[in-house]
Amino acid sequence: MKYRKLGNSELLISEIGFGSWLTFSDPQRKQLAISCVHRALDLGINFLDTANVYGRGAAETVLGEALTGIKRETYVLATKLFFPMSNADYGLSRKQVQKQLDASLKRLKVDYVDLYQCHRYDFDTPLEETMEALTRAVTSGKVRYIGFSEWPLERIEAALELKNVVRFVSSQPQYSLLHREPENGLLSLAAKSGISQVVWSPLAQGVLTGKYLPNSPVPANSRAADPSMGAFLSPDWLGPATLEAVQAVGQLAANAKLTLAQFALAWVLRQPNVTSAIVGASRPEQVNDNAAASGAHVDPLLFTEAERLLT
Repeated sequence: MKYRKLGNSELLISEIGFGSWLTFSDPQRKQLAISCVHRALDLGINFLDTANVYGRGAAETVLGEALTGIKRETYVLATKLFFPMSNADYGLSRKQVQKQLDASLKRLKVDYVDLYQCHRYDFDTPLEETMEALTRAVTSGKVRYIGFSEWPLERIEAALELKNVVRFVSSQPQYSLLHREPENGLLSLAAKSGISQVVWSPLAQGVLTGKYLPNSPVPANSRAADPSMGAFLSPDWLGPATLEAVQAVGQLAANAKLTLAQFALAWVLRQPNVTSAIVGASRPEQVNDNAAASGAHVDPLLFTEAERLLT
């Protein structure tokens, strides 16, 4: 496993991160989820990402159980806040930052998180209030660094212009061969501002593993077949033209002696402003495959051809 520096922080995090978005909220899958965390740590994955809203606290609770007894300094723990935890608890107000942070720490069974991220931008709370609350969280020792996810560029710039507040070190965008929106300004702004990307959905919700075949039913145990998980999949990604292109990219991956998933992760990691690609897993074996993408060397011409096929 290779490691990269996270923005203007002192954190070195694994090129492959492990997330708990869709696989940690089902009580029947709890032991598998814990096994996946332990496999990730065994493989050198030290960056673990979650959020309070995943399962309304369930994911943090399971992750906290999985990390019980493991030396705190051996992993980098990230969580988030913004989305509703109840009808009255949502957003990035001063009160919510304090309340949700304390609740997350309790569920995770830790005294601090390494990275506390604003899951989206809160247009109902003054930016100054949010940044002051995050600064207080850092000075309290409960948070080491802060980040954001999917903020508008102008709001990022506004935060960077504020004085006497803590600075962001990370951005968490959706980024993959099938979703390249961060290339439209975010990457360049972040690079000059000491902010790194920790990418979510680098495999496009599993489409870039090649499991979905053109003109074929979706696999019964896949995310696309799950009523809740499938809602996050773009319908265009499951169209025959896209799926045929994905299969062609699979041949490029084979030429590079990689699985399609490894090739897709290596493509994300080719970008110097990306520090980590966050993957999920429902089985420990999937973690093995994804972790092997770290440090992969791929002919840039193969990446160029993959981009052409999927444009």
